Amino acid sequence: MAKPYRAGWGVRASNAWMRTVIRAGLPMWTFHVLTVRGRRTRRAIQTPLAVFEQDGRRYLVASYGTVNWVRNLRAAQGKATLRQGRHLETVTAVELPTDQAAQVFRASLLSGPPHVPKPIVALYRRFFVLPYLDVNMDSSPQQFLENARTHPVFEIVPT
Repeated sequence: MAKPYRAGWGVRASNAWMRTVIRAGLPMWTFHVLTVRGRRTRRAIQTPLAVFEQDGRRYLVASYGTVNWVRNLRAAQGKATLRQGRHLETVTAVELPTDQAAQVFRASLLSGPPHVPKPIVALYRRFFVLPYLDVNMDSSPQQFLENARTHPVFEIVPT
């Protein structure tokens, strides 16, 4: 059974640091700042996320399950912006059906974020991702399909 995800003080501090670095334009591989309207406050909520690329398409993968950025993105009907340095892109994030999401989810877990050194991916995956999943590197496609129901994947479509 996977642990429930809770964003503690360390995660909040890390996210604040990542937002600052990404907005400043310092290279952080394929990490972007996702900005979406809060479902309750209607204020802009900024979350640093890795953008996964597969077959020429880009995806946001909810490795920690249905967390706040996922709920906010659903409430905003996928309307959001992605920022990396000075580059600001208005996008629509389209939630994938479970069978397609499972394939992207599996590929993103196996490869990690693009261009991130493999040792960093391996450590991050081992200590910060796998404890929150009911799958591991050797899980079957069927197990990923079952997990994709609680770990949504969004395809990024430029608008």
